[in-house]
Amino acid sequence: MNLNSTTASPPALMIALFLVAGCSSIARTVDPAKYDSMTCTELNSTLGDVARDISQTAITRGKVANTNLPRWLLGGSRVKTAVANRETARIDRLKQQQDAIVAARANKCPSSTD
Repeated sequence: MNLNSTTASPPALMIALFLVAGCSSIARTVDPAKYDSMTCTELNSTLGDVARDISQTAITRGKVANTNLPRWLLGGSRVKTAVANRETARIDRLKQQQDAIVAARANKCPSSTD
């Protein structure tokens, strides 16, 4: 008789989801030099992509922060806090990237206004 279950419990799945979401924000550096070679259209498109990523990351962070974990789940609140902190750090990196794109766009595209 096999007593091992092939399905994980919902709290275990939730923690695994949090860890995977947190690992998606591994550190990347912002290289302003790569934006100097882009056209205005490419800069605008990239700026839109970064803005979308900031919004999606903020939504994810909010969902994680508002997740109710049962008290019996040991370490659940620490995992939740760690994932929320990783998402916050990702938002900070994306904002730095956004600032670099805005600066490059302001130098290259005279018609761009902020």
